[in-house]
Amino acid sequence: MRLSVFDIDNWQEIFSSLKKNKVRTFFTSFGVFWGIFMLVVMMGSGNGLKNGVMDDFGDFATNSFFMWTQQTSMAYKGFNRGRRFNFRNSDIQYVKDNVPEIGLLAPRLQAGGYRGASNVVRGKETGAFNIYGDMPEFFQINPYTIINGRLINSNDVKDVRKVCVIGSSVKDILFKPDEDPLGDYIRIQGVYFKVIGVVKSRKKGGEAERDENSIFLPFTTMQKTFNYGDIVMWFAVTSQDDIPASVAEEKMIKVLKTKHKINPKDDRAIGHFNVEKEFNKMTGLFSGISWLIWVVGAGTLLAGAIGVSNIMLIIVKERTKEIGVKRALGATPMEVVVQIILESVFLTALAGIIGLTIGVAVLTGINYLMVSNNVQLDMFLHPEIDFKTALSALIILIFSGAFAGMIPAYRAIKIKPVEALRDE
Repeated sequence: MRLSVFDIDNWQEIFSSLKKNKVRTFFTSFGVFWGIFMLVVMMGSGNGLKNGVMDDFGDFATNSFFMWTQQTSMAYKGFNRGRRFNFRNSDIQYVKDNVPEIGLLAPRLQAGGYRGASNVVRGKETGAFNIYGDMPEFFQINPYTIINGRLINSNDVKDVRKVCVIGSSVKDILFKPDEDPLGDYIRIQGVYFKVIGVVKSRKKGGEAERDENSIFLPFTTMQKTFNYGDIVMWFAVTSQDDIPASVAEEKMIKVLKTKHKINPKDDRAIGHFNVEKEFNKMTGLFSGISWLIWVVGAGTLLAGAIGVSNIMLIIVKERTKEIGVKRALGATPMEVVVQIILESVFLTALAGIIGLTIGVAVLTGINYLMVSNNVQLDMFLHPEIDFKTALSALIILIFSGAFAGMIPAYRAIKIKPVEALRDE
């Protein structure tokens, strides 16, 4: 038996039926078109939102966490509640020896404390900037783009060199556009430091602005120059690649509590912030948004498919005598079913492909306009859908078309040839 899907006569009947009722065909297919169009636009917009938020992280290590000291909230081993304490240089090796789950460990200092700023002078120019004391490991946890020169290295730390790396905003304020800052000196709290590098943040928004408004000194240089002794203000840490950051974080807190004689139940003595947890929250949020979009889009497509199904029922009713003649001439029930489903799939797929194409074109146009006009939004970047999403949408279209044709096809094969021929 020749399969009806390859029968040219069937296709002629399909095209003839669609042309005969152009207005009905348009409004029937519009529901499917709108459903797939909205699905594509919503998925692309969701990805644009996700790209914008994730871009704010830059290349920041997402398996990282930070840790600092606070006042104790419980008395312990002769120490009163409310005791203040500091991390020390000795904690660096102690943590490395007792917490094998950690990957990178970077002690940090900041002049003026958290988000404090210090006046910096260069000739007649002056500005207030964040001053940090860092190890080279920190720039692996929070990578920067090097505009000129280099970053702080292990020799700078070992030799306690009076050198610094400046953010791009610092360079713009203290130096003229045509001046090369490398090899020049800036004065921080009366002490001169040689500029060895200029960097730009890979983050976006306020975090990027803060990073680019910063000056980075070797950790040991800052300790000795500004009389910090062996104090460490906080640690930036990553876990091993195959270990969750929360596991390394919990063990590191436990180890440091033991070393500094802090009550194991005191949850306020050591402050901490887990980047991995926040990153996972954002990932979970966007996964939820993606599923919601699929549910809404699939629901809209289903509504469109139901509309197609209803119209196909009307078409079957209108073509009752025609179907009866075909059955009387020897057409099998399968050939009738294939013809009805084929017509439904064709109408649904045609409308859907047009909706998919226009949806992708709209997203591409928005992205082009944003890039060409240099529009930068902190929460929206590169709205797009990938090939997998487009393929999934096409598969949904095919199933929607088949679904839309099932009931009309079932009704068509129930038509008896003799009754159909008597149908008025």
